[in-house]
Amino acid sequence: MRPVAPQKDGPLANEDITSPDVQLIDASGENRGIVRTREALAEAQEAGLDLVLIAANSQPPVAKMLDLGRYKYAAQKKAAEARKKQKVIEVKEVQMRPNIDDHDYETKMKAVHRFLGDGDRVKVTMRFRGREMAHQDLGMQLLLKVKQQTEEVAKVESQPRSEGRQMVMVLAPK
Repeated sequence: MRPVAPQKDGPLANEDITSPDVQLIDASGENRGIVRTREALAEAQEAGLDLVLIAANSQPPVAKMLDLGRYKYAAQKKAAEARKKQKVIEVKEVQMRPNIDDHDYETKMKAVHRFLGDGDRVKVTMRFRGREMAHQDLGMQLLLKVKQQTEEVAKVESQPRSEGRQMVMVLAPK
């Protein structure tokens, strides 16, 4: 069984470049045209830099003379910055009952508007207990009222649907 060479992360550089010719870009960013890989590598080492493949899939591959350590560090910083800026969208849940009082309803609606304003999706759950199951139409009317009150800030991702003893509707910010 032959030993497997460890995979290197990042672009191919220096001795790892297998192409006989490369499109060379020097340290100042000037395009030097198609050059033999050995000549480009010698030139890069002479300048104290690495020869790094930038576009490996083009014909011939594009290689640039640069400091590989600095290049990897910049790429790592860029990836960390991108991770920092991405927003994780959460699903917040608001639970109600069909015979909810007006003040309680207003409080729940304030929470719904706050969640939508923060960019989160909102799952509005209508719970039915005991004899409330016989009056599911009241729950549906309440969910439609929620839908109507939030239509300028949210779009309905899933219409109100019945799931056993509860009715569920999902809202997403516009």
